[in-house]
Amino acid sequence: MDVVSMEVEITSSLSPSKLFNVFSDFDTIAPKVIPQVYKSITLIQGDGGVGSIKSVTFNDGNYTLFEGDALSGVMDTATHHIKFIPSTNGGSVYKHTTLVKFKGDAKLTDDFINLCKETLKNSFNAIESYAIDHPDAY
Repeated sequence: MDVVSMEVEITSSLSPSKLFNVFSDFDTIAPKVIPQVYKSITLIQGDGGVGSIKSVTFNDGNYTLFEGDALSGVMDTATHHIKFIPSTNGGSVYKHTTLVKFKGDAKLTDDFINLCKETLKNSFNAIESYAIDHPDAY
């Protein structure tokens, strides 16, 4: 079983609490500001916390992932760790680490890993810009 770790780290002028608040509303904001990636994010079961089930419909091909069906033959688990770390200038550092465990001999290509990292960076930048453009919302 192969395990891949992907890490993205981005410096922001926004405080950790501001970033946490805006990312807490990701399901609502992402389809608005990153429509090329997210068509919709819908809560199916639960309150949005641990154990909740969400339907994420991506705009690329208009398919919905449910229990990871698109990667069910390849991926065993994917775990995301997101931190908003205070920086000395009053801003913060966004750190997003993804650990993916694969079934059997399955592996991700470097091109796919780089695409995932680029998508995370672009998503962060879009959400951060939204927060900057709407300073009173968060």
